[in-house]
Amino acid sequence: MIRRNPRGDWPTIAETAFIDPTAIICGLVIIEEDVFVGPYAVIRADETDENGGLQPIRIGGATNIQDGVVIHSRSGEAVTIGRRTSIAHRSIIHGPCTIGDDVLCWLQLGRVQLHDWRRLGDTSQFSEGCYLPAGFHVPSTTTVHSDSDLANIPQVTIDMTTFSEHVARTNVGHAHDYRKLRNDF
Repeated sequence: MIRRNPRGDWPTIAETAFIDPTAIICGLVIIEEDVFVGPYAVIRADETDENGGLQPIRIGGATNIQDGVVIHSRSGEAVTIGRRTSIAHRSIIHGPCTIGDDVLCWLQLGRVQLHDWRRLGDTSQFSEGCYLPAGFHVPSTTTVHSDSDLANIPQVTIDMTTFSEHVARTNVGHAHDYRKLRNDF
């Protein structure tokens, strides 16, 4: 369902994106080319700041928002998700936050919530919320409190990068394939 928010903002969705009919896209949401939004995802930009202002939720090109993902932000603040990024099943992204390009966001199938992030670097992979620079993989149950903790965090391996690229390619393919079936829904 594509709908406006109470302020009157409608989503902007690229023609080459695919939005599953069960997903809800509401308000000041910008979805770029070749994005796949899976079943029961909710992307909602409708909460304004004290002055009625609202920053967009922006989903970069060739990104996939998988089944049951929820993306929202408090007090009209921005959420930006980069290009070729995968937000895995049932993840919850609650901004303000910025997630870079080529990120695999695998959040233990709904057990973890990203909240008030400043930035997740490009080509990162993670399974727990934290701040980290590009190229790191944060294993489940790991917490980074300071830069010195990064010495114990592994960098993304070639195998992880290959897996992330496979997930991204597969879901861009979904966007193309499901668009062809659009009239079947």
